[in-house]
Amino acid sequence: MVRISERAKSITGRIALIGVHAALICICAPLSIYLGAVPVSLATFAVMLSGFIAGPAAGVQATGIYLLLGIAGLPVFAGARAGIAVLAGPTGGYLAGYLLLAAICGLYVYFEKKVNSDWAKAAILIALGAAGTAVLYLAGTAWYCIVTGSGIGAAITVCVLPFLPGDALKIAACAVLTLSLRRRLKL
Repeated sequence: MVRISERAKSITGRIALIGVHAALICICAPLSIYLGAVPVSLATFAVMLSGFIAGPAAGVQATGIYLLLGIAGLPVFAGARAGIAVLAGPTGGYLAGYLLLAAICGLYVYFEKKVNSDWAKAAILIALGAAGTAVLYLAGTAWYCIVTGSGIGAAITVCVLPFLPGDALKIAACAVLTLSLRRRLKL
């Protein structure tokens, strides 16, 4: 009989967690609607959820795998696009910003242990989701300005304002789902 050490179980579980979250992002990201130069995508939802559930390191690793798969040619970016040219294009800053979004949302695993109330946990989730989204907007909008030569006012009008309501809904949905999943998965 082969005995599997607790460390091996832990490593295997972590690899599985990262793989599941990378797959979730790959499935959600192509589901998008173009409202202009920047698409509305479920990628932000999947990246936030990955950070909230898996933590900062595993969330960033899952997001990095998603980005590498897209760069390698799998059609996992918004609109089922792929390749390095997408990263170099006007929306590339958002793709790179997903790493920051996952890291910031992943901080939840540290804060969660300090509070007992579901209301307090929900508030932390919403605050981290909003902070991560703000950093995502900053990275994406800055890159958009560089690539397109747009002024900051015009870029905010195109890259931020139309997305605020949808991203607020994504943050709220992630908060509710995270509370339920972390309880059920006993994380």
